[in-house]
Amino acid sequence: MSGLVTWALLALGGCPAEDTTLDREALMDPVTCAGCHPAHYAEWSGSMHAYASADPVFLAMNARGQRETGGELGDFCVSCHAPLALREGSTTDGLDLDDVPAEQQGITCFFCHSIDGLDGDHNAQISLADDNVLRGSISDPVENPAHHSVYSPLQDRNTPESSAMCGACHDIVTPGGVFLERTFQEWSDSLYAHEEDGRFQTCGRCHMDGRNDLAAEGFDVPERRIHSHAFPGVDLALTEFPERETQAELVQDALDTSVRTDLQVCVTPQDTVIELTLENVAAGHMWPSGAAHNRRAWVELVASRDGLVLWSTGVYADDEPIGDFDDGDLVRFGDRVLDDQGHDVHFSWEGTSYASKLLTPPTAASPVEPGWTDTHHLESFRIDGLDPDLITVRVLIRAVGLDVLQELVASGDLEAQVVAEQPTLELAGSIRSWSLDVDGPCTF
Repeated sequence: MSGLVTWALLALGGCPAEDTTLDREALMDPVTCAGCHPAHYAEWSGSMHAYASADPVFLAMNARGQRETGGELGDFCVSCHAPLALREGSTTDGLDLDDVPAEQQGITCFFCHSIDGLDGDHNAQISLADDNVLRGSISDPVENPAHHSVYSPLQDRNTPESSAMCGACHDIVTPGGVFLERTFQEWSDSLYAHEEDGRFQTCGRCHMDGRNDLAAEGFDVPERRIHSHAFPGVDLALTEFPERETQAELVQDALDTSVRTDLQVCVTPQDTVIELTLENVAAGHMWPSGAAHNRRAWVELVASRDGLVLWSTGVYADDEPIGDFDDGDLVRFGDRVLDDQGHDVHFSWEGTSYASKLLTPPTAASPVEPGWTDTHHLESFRIDGLDPDLITVRVLIRAVGLDVLQELVASGDLEAQVVAEQPTLELAGSIRSWSLDVDGPCTF
């Protein structure tokens, strides 16, 4: 059976019944993979990896960046968002992605499973094999009629090498030298990167849930421990895209357990004191992470009596941009990108430095261990003359700030309807309340 015929059968949903070997063109197409790996394909198809080069926010930022830098931005954005297209010569700067073949869009199956080495720790500094052998986490892969397979620690979520592979794209240094995204470095400095003490957790262990199932369908393979390819984080598709509801549920589940709060209140005739403690309890890196300069994460705190709001901070409508870091009592987390004058800017190519306010992951299990840092973040409020009977708190996040999106709309790079699709997500684990009737006037 020819490679072309086999490819056609796979694309129609079948797995080859006789021995053959797919050619490189067939292996590059994720639809080919769906024939033998339908579950993995479905998960990937709704992931941000699949969406990476279709994301209108990425396209808008790249278009604006190329224009404002006179093209000097080059392949900075597209090297991670459409790495196969770049390496195949189908694009050089991401401005022509509409003309790129579908099988080269986004971060594909072939791209990740062809990685055979790391040339650095940021900006997609990785090497791809040219042997048409697909690499994975199975130590004893079954010979199959579609492609050759080998084990590689880079694709094995149980190894530190796998986190380094993720980090090669998820740590970003701008052309101006700003260490803009630092997720792998943050993980490397955390407790979870320690292999020797039993607390080791990789990127894949959190973002690729495991299950017992068949690694491939259509021929005789044993049940194995396989892993989801949905890769939930915080970003979501803002346009029509496969698996949107499933991806939203996975992202919500991940966020719900990431941050915990503790609320202590003392009400006196003179004033009310609120002490709010926040802790990153489940993210294996800073929170928020990734494009933290675009994230909008904040605390909503409301004090009321008999249902009437007496004082609040962080209360925003879903279509309202949130305030700045120095906006009154607002508690906000993220990065600030700064220009030469120390002014806040929205876009990476405008910045020469950054400042952070992030929730730190644990670096050791207890204060007596070397390298321990206190992960508890305290915010205190003293409000004169306040006499509440209920105080509530929750943490909210938007993957990209409405102010950033609105600026892209104003410059003509983004359609206005995209802004309305950016959700505000609530972290269930952060919701706390103090009640005068239940807790009494003073809890500390």
